[in-house]
Amino acid sequence: MDITFVIGIVVALVAIVILFKTAVVVPQQSAYVVEKLGRFSRTVEAGFHILIPFIEKVAYRHTLKERAIDVQEQICITADNVQVGVDGVLYLQVMDAERASYGIGDYLFAIAQLAQTTLRSEIGRIELDRTFEERSHINARVVEELDQASNPWGVKVLRYEIRNINPPRDVLQAMEKQMRAEREKRATILNSQGDRDAKINQAEGEKQRVIKESEAAREQQINEAEGKAAAIVRESEAARQKQINEAQGEAAAILAVAEATAKGIREVASAVSGPGGEAAMRLRVAEDYLQQFGNLAREGNTLIVPANLSDVSSMIAAATSVIAKTR
Repeated sequence: MDITFVIGIVVALVAIVILFKTAVVVPQQSAYVVEKLGRFSRTVEAGFHILIPFIEKVAYRHTLKERAIDVQEQICITADNVQVGVDGVLYLQVMDAERASYGIGDYLFAIAQLAQTTLRSEIGRIELDRTFEERSHINARVVEELDQASNPWGVKVLRYEIRNINPPRDVLQAMEKQMRAEREKRATILNSQGDRDAKINQAEGEKQRVIKESEAAREQQINEAEGKAAAIVRESEAARQKQINEAQGEAAAILAVAEATAKGIREVASAVSGPGGEAAMRLRVAEDYLQQFGNLAREGNTLIVPANLSDVSSMIAAATSVIAKTR
């Protein structure tokens, strides 16, 4: 074999090795930390890069994607001294590859341990019953503490989610009994409230019934009173009309009697003024006088006799003179 050919093959192999050592292809959403003679040189991102052979090398490779790490279950003690097992999931992202490489040896381990200690501290501040309803608050507190601690490491803690809260079996049984008692209490309260509402509704209905009956009785009394008042008004109106009619009738009767009397007097006066009328009038007066005096004597035991009873002619003359004056 020709020595020149062998040398060429060796040179080619060395060139290939050097190419593999110096040519670096960085994937998308990744960052490589390059060191030059053991010191930080630069951070290369996605793409093709050439390093100085035997002087520069890729010391750390980081993914810039969001990562989820499992936080192992640990025993936490609540404020009411109950042991619970709590585990969770932590979401983080490398923001600065240089600080993530040189700020701490293993940021994943450090953040996981810090998450556990922070979680124990937060669980210890609340009681067992509140741990289930305070998950969001606990998650937010863990993220806040971790984000402050991991900022110098170039890592951003995005979220923390509690996955499981596992109280001891006896505590679970006690909680179930408590929940059962609470449900029974609520059922009893709801039943009592239902009975109370039913009684209130019944009393309200009875009240409305009494009010309606009283209003109906009042309306009936008002109607009866109005009817009686109207009847009294009609009766009084009829009585008044009757009195008016009777008065008008009496007035008409009196007027008729007066007119008849006046007519009779006029007829008598006309007859007296005629031939023989005066003698007839005297005779008539004398007859009436004697008749009335006789009636008076028959009706009573006591008789008053005029002083001039013997002078009947003078009485007739006086009556005649009166009639004569009225003509």
